[in-house]
Amino acid sequence: MRDLPVVLDGYKLTVVEPPAPKTRQDSNGADVPVTDRDGVMQFVVSLFAKLQVQAGQRAPKGEEIKVTLTADPGEGFPEDARVQLLDPKISPYSIESPDGRTVSGIAFKAMGLKHAHPAPQPARRGKDGEGEQ
Repeated sequence: MRDLPVVLDGYKLTVVEPPAPKTRQDSNGADVPVTDRDGVMQFVVSLFAKLQVQAGQRAPKGEEIKVTLTADPGEGFPEDARVQLLDPKISPYSIESPDGRTVSGIAFKAMGLKHAHPAPQPARRGKDGEGEQ
């Protein structure tokens, strides 16, 4: 199974490493751009994903994830920016190395990034206890 849709609505995603073109090393050790089957350049971003919890609750430990982006996200996603993934998907993988070890995990992919909406601010209270307009 590949490209399984995933819902990350309950998570805070924070940029750890800004988006950059995805590269790999060729047989000569040179970095070459990674493209999809249609020749479209791929990008990669590192995010810290942490579960959002209600006030007073303690969030479990978060995790850094690398996400392949199938389109250029553009400028404006610096380190520490809060973001959302567009059409996020996961694909499990298992690769056997030449020395016989097996490496398994989940690969994240998305169409792009957008800025997360800021958290709603609590209503300000006036002297009489009513919310201000």
